[in-house]
Amino acid sequence: MADCKNREKNQKSCNCTYEPCERKGICCECLRYHLRIKELPACAFNAEGEATYDRSFSCFARNHI
Repeated sequence: MADCKNREKNQKSCNCTYEPCERKGICCECLRYHLRIKELPACAFNAEGEATYDRSFSCFARNHI
């Protein structure tokens, strides 16, 4: 995993509740990972949407209508 000078700062505002995530706070790695599997990261969702762990684009659309 890449070193990130902003990791600690990013973790303070990260709303991801998946605790074993090794990408937490490394936003570029997180975004790259989720987009590669056709998902969005937790930060794209409100608390209710994030809690479902459904990171799909369709869940994102439902979450923002």
